[in-house]
Amino acid sequence: MAPADRDRMVLGVNISPATLDPTSNPSEGIRIVTYDNIFEGLTRLDEQGRLQPLLARSWTVSPDGLDYSFTLQPDVTFHDGHAFDCETVRFTLNRAAAPESVNPQKQVFQNIDSVTCPSALEAHVRLRTPHGSFLSELAWDDAAMLSPTSAATNGLHPIGTGPFVFSSWKRGESVTLERNDHYWGQKAKLKTVVFRFFSDPMAAANALMDGQVDAYPSFPAPEMAEHFTTDPRFVVTTGLAPFKGLLALNNRRKPFRDLRVRQALAYALDRAGMAEALDIPGSRVLGSHMSPENKDYTDFSTLYSYDPQKARALLKEAGVEPGTRLRLLLPPIGYARATGELVAAYLEQVGITVSIVQVEWPAWLSQVFGRHDFDMTIIAHTEPDDIGIYARSDYYFGYNSPTFQQQYAAYENTADSTARHNLAVAMQQTLAHDVPNVFLFFIPRTNIIRRNITGLWNNLPLPACPMADVQWRP
Repeated sequence: MAPADRDRMVLGVNISPATLDPTSNPSEGIRIVTYDNIFEGLTRLDEQGRLQPLLARSWTVSPDGLDYSFTLQPDVTFHDGHAFDCETVRFTLNRAAAPESVNPQKQVFQNIDSVTCPSALEAHVRLRTPHGSFLSELAWDDAAMLSPTSAATNGLHPIGTGPFVFSSWKRGESVTLERNDHYWGQKAKLKTVVFRFFSDPMAAANALMDGQVDAYPSFPAPEMAEHFTTDPRFVVTTGLAPFKGLLALNNRRKPFRDLRVRQALAYALDRAGMAEALDIPGSRVLGSHMSPENKDYTDFSTLYSYDPQKARALLKEAGVEPGTRLRLLLPPIGYARATGELVAAYLEQVGITVSIVQVEWPAWLSQVFGRHDFDMTIIAHTEPDDIGIYARSDYYFGYNSPTFQQQYAAYENTADSTARHNLAVAMQQTLAHDVPNVFLFFIPRTNIIRRNITGLWNNLPLPACPMADVQWRP
């Protein structure tokens, strides 16, 4: 490998983003490119999912869980030269909470009562109510610190404080980053990083084989990974990820307003058989909206074991006529489209006709996540500890349970580990009973990497691909 080549690396990514502003759109593709590369938050999660300081050097939390005092890193500047300080923190958090905000986690920020600045490098955040996950949520890209001078244009030309600066974006093809030689922390090892986007797993595999792509974290077709295990050029690894594959239901619409219908769908699907049919190494049935590596995970998958006769009886009881037609919107991801065919076949057996509609990511985000115009969809939630989305009646699947909302409020209002665990189990039990969505499967993260690359994360505690420590081995 020529010396110049050792300064450059190309990575494969599954989802082509429609914008590069992570505070305006929930797409995983944005986070893979920007998290810990262009943008940084006050805190971060490391590869093991542990909370670490970042733009905040340290913090203290009041005993009542309402007041957070942050000491900020000194001598930090944005890529446009704007200084990072407490006023930046105030601007960012107030912007995320504003009535006109489109931040995917807007509800988190609207719990902020005030942000004050005792000094340039001290920020004081007061919450309206205790929120035990606040520090972890500040590590998500939704809480990336933004320069007031560039926040409005980050969608096309992102400017952050991170170890890489934005260079170029070929829509639908690639994003190129260059090393930030003025970075406040340890400089990145690579000079240039290119993220290439693939919607076709075969094209992704061919790009790896042909040397056009050097590494593919979260390879989109794990069942194809065996072709690389015998190739001495590559290492294939399996890591943990908060992957929660769902058949998401629009609870606002008939017939899903009826609990019996949602339960019927859970009985109608042979989820163990589906996981086996997908032939993805390490996949297994998911028992709640927590990933199995979460210490609070409780498996309720046996509550609705495969029983098509029970499903038909519940549908009849709910007045759902045989031949009822429902639309299933599928994003352009291999697992979703393969699973969609299986779901349609199983539901056909209990009298529901499924019309499959395949859409691209921008259409899915607009139609499903934005306008809530869907019956069913198959999607993986990859954010860590995001069970709180079920407390949001305005979320895309429209689940509205006062019982769950009370449980989640109690969960966030306590810092006691035993109480939080018990409440986490109770929340999962409520979801298992109510079936707002059908929990399908967990899929581990499969990474295909050139053997002489080091520093890439094996585990994925949140959608990310931090590149500062990645390099070619000598």
